[in-house]
Amino acid sequence: MSRSIHRRTFLTGAAAAAVAVAAPTASAAPGPRISTAFTLPDERAYPEGIALDPRTGDAYVGSFTDGAIYRAAAGSRAAEVFLPAGTDGRTTANGLKADREGRLWVIDHTTGIDVYDLRDRSLLARFAAPQDDPHFLNDLVITADGTAYATDSARPLIYRVTPGDLARARGGRAPLTAHYDLSGAVPAHSPDAYTLNGIAAGPAGRLLFAVDMTGGGLYRVGVTDGSVRRVALHGGDLKHGDGLELAHGTLWAAHNATNTLTRWRLSPDGTRARLTRTLTDPALQVPTTLARDRHGLLVVRSQFDKGGPMGQGVPETPFTVARVTGM
Repeated sequence: MSRSIHRRTFLTGAAAAAVAVAAPTASAAPGPRISTAFTLPDERAYPEGIALDPRTGDAYVGSFTDGAIYRAAAGSRAAEVFLPAGTDGRTTANGLKADREGRLWVIDHTTGIDVYDLRDRSLLARFAAPQDDPHFLNDLVITADGTAYATDSARPLIYRVTPGDLARARGGRAPLTAHYDLSGAVPAHSPDAYTLNGIAAGPAGRLLFAVDMTGGGLYRVGVTDGSVRRVALHGGDLKHGDGLELAHGTLWAAHNATNTLTRWRLSPDGTRARLTRTLTDPALQVPTTLARDRHGLLVVRSQFDKGGPMGQGVPETPFTVARVTGM
């Protein structure tokens, strides 16, 4: 598959061209507020993924256009280059996560997953995606037991890397294999449309939640038995859904093409979700993913529609990561 994202479609409907500002509510509670958390150093960064180090609070952001990784120390207003463009042959970076063992997981959507030691920036392992089938690795989550799960946007598959897999691959390469196939639950889409994108996990790691950004559905996967069930969404849908964040029964989603963030309340068994808040604002600049810290949400402003993979134009520089509070 070509490395060019132009082979696939971010915009999943005519509504992608429309951007509306959220209407004020009658509630006395303050509404969401968007500001800039920190800047990125590269004028062609086009960021896509973000990870928070659970030990330090440092944020890591990946460049979709050249694979560079940036680090913003906790409380810093400017990120610096952590891994330069082209490190270890990687030319793009989308999904990112940092685990509690001091490792950074980085997806190259065409080749696989790289795992780095955050202390010395060394490459610990590379999990190579199968090259004989269409694939577009997109996002990942790490569960409480240290297992990583990654989505495929070309086919409705979820890949798995266990701590044992990582230990066996340490210092070398290993194949990345699909563990869950959601094709029986996710509606079929045209060959040029995305399917699975963002992924989140319940606190115990027994449930995964993955979004179908084209169909707008959310899917619940039982880790132990492999069961797949479509979550009943009340009050809206997850079309254009990209990154997900889940904490304490609340799910946040970034909807890239419509400059929207949504907040949902999950039922205890994860079979239902109710929309509780929506924020649509051009200041989100095509949000691709988000991460939550004690101050609110960090939202990646990709600007993919300004000279990036979603359209022509000139981006505003420097590229930034937004801080959204009240969401």
